[in-house]
Amino acid sequence: MSFKRIKEEKATYAQKVCVGQTGKLMRQLEMLSPGSKVGVAISGGVDSFVMLNVLRLRQRIVPFKFDVLALHVNPGFDPASHLPLIDWCADKGVALHAEVTDHGPKAHSPENRKASACFYCAMLRRTRLFQLCERYGLTHLAIGHNADDLVVTFFMNLFQTGRVQGLSASEPFFGGKLQMIRPMLTVEKEHIKRAARQWGLPIWSNPCPSAGNTRRSDFEGWLKEMFARDKRFRANSFGALTRWQLDSGLRPA
Repeated sequence: MSFKRIKEEKATYAQKVCVGQTGKLMRQLEMLSPGSKVGVAISGGVDSFVMLNVLRLRQRIVPFKFDVLALHVNPGFDPASHLPLIDWCADKGVALHAEVTDHGPKAHSPENRKASACFYCAMLRRTRLFQLCERYGLTHLAIGHNADDLVVTFFMNLFQTGRVQGLSASEPFFGGKLQMIRPMLTVEKEHIKRAARQWGLPIWSNPCPSAGNTRRSDFEGWLKEMFARDKRFRANSFGALTRWQLDSGLRPA
């Protein structure tokens, strides 16, 4: 992989891992093609922000043109939290649609009587993202899930629902009109966090009152405890699940 065309920064190891592994997965699954229009879902967290920057850099590497539009749906806890994203996109020349919603407060209100606040908020956010993809004629919606998310999701599905299911790297929606992609699904969180610091990305804190107090957080803590017992546990889990998920993505539908 050549990074000569990335002229703004001299790439560090973590940055090369993020750009290189993302590119490898995109090539293997043929995620994009000439003329693709990619909506990049930006929450403000480290994963989606790094994904946006990686796709911006990959626009200079791939041998064809594709467009990127950053999509930020502010959940409404802090209407001004995404101002750093506006400044960053303007500085980098990245197109951006940002809007403030009431999804977060609504998910924590009596209106939401059955689902967890996180599930309800995520459902509202995804519905809005789909609407924005239709409005702008986007062909792809990129989500910032990484290898750590894949492992946690696999064990959550296994123990909570009895299903052997992870996170698809590429899946069609609405009869194939929109392709949801997870370009960083094989990149581990530690590389993403390090690359974000090195790029100086303006990550902001999550103002949601449920942050860190979810079932996912419980599973993350359990896995962290298990991995601390033997370093092979983490390596084997990540290696096996990323290979399995990639094999699933490469199989004919």
